[in-house]
Amino acid sequence: MTLQSYNSALHFPHKHLLTLGDYTPAQVQNLLALGLKLKAMQYAGAPHALLSGQSVGMYLSKPSLRTRVSFEVGIFQLGAQPVALDVSAIGMGSREPISDVAAVLSRYFSGLMIRTFAQSDLEALAAGGDWAVINGLTDAYHPCQALADCMTVHECFGTFTGVKLAFIGDGNNVAHSLLLAASSVGLDLTVCTPADYRPKAAIFALAQQRAAQTGCHIHWTDDPQAACEGAQAVYTDVWASMGQEEEKLKREKDFAGFQVTPALMALADKEAIFLHRLPAHRGEEVTAEVIDSPASRVYQEAENRLHAQKAVMAQLMAPAVALAAL
Repeated sequence: MTLQSYNSALHFPHKHLLTLGDYTPAQVQNLLALGLKLKAMQYAGAPHALLSGQSVGMYLSKPSLRTRVSFEVGIFQLGAQPVALDVSAIGMGSREPISDVAAVLSRYFSGLMIRTFAQSDLEALAAGGDWAVINGLTDAYHPCQALADCMTVHECFGTFTGVKLAFIGDGNNVAHSLLLAASSVGLDLTVCTPADYRPKAAIFALAQQRAAQTGCHIHWTDDPQAACEGAQAVYTDVWASMGQEEEKLKREKDFAGFQVTPALMALADKEAIFLHRLPAHRGEEVTAEVIDSPASRVYQEAENRLHAQKAVMAQLMAPAVALAAL
């Protein structure tokens, strides 16, 4: 399918973005359309201070380059005040209960972006205050990355229909959100992992249910060559995510044969693009020849984090009259 124009009248009852599994396919598609619209406005120099007068907090308990900067810049471009919180000073869950943190901060902020480990922390923050809580990354999901990934695919091909994306690597938070996003927009997706690293069964099943609605196909395999055969896009991620450093040597052994190389890319469509959420470990999950090749769209993908996240924040926090005026 090809994305339609942003529709501000589409029913969007959500207060938060905890996982794309909470959104319908139509809502995911509309978010992407808004992201593309806001990107066009930014390039045209058209003001879009949809959150004027608001403040948005940022809580990052994991190291970050793209998440921290893209959210801070995006909040500023939307006309709001970004506030980066000192994680060590707050001591959420240790110095102070999460419920108290949420009850207090929600009286200061319209929303909070959090990048952390436990999905349950997001859920507690969402339940504890009247505000918008946005998942900047957890061990379970990475929804903003998946939205940026789909934006990039649509920009490159002009449609999702008939486009096949192969994800090679770990069935991790990136794979989980990519399954939910791809199935929501009608993008064929093959997730290729070693057998012991498959995505969670419940998330995979939900993606297959959505694919039946949107007319695409969701598959799993442990054969990288089969996954990449004829693919228009090949995507990988690090083998050991933050918090899994002690598993690095084991994972290097388990993922042998899952490196994206020029030989693997040669099995894909001749116009295939390469994607990676970054940071990348050249020589591990991908060779330098691939990620630094003309086929690579990793920096376009990274830029689209900014625009996709602006769409999320605008949809969750902007006044309806401001969205209707777009």
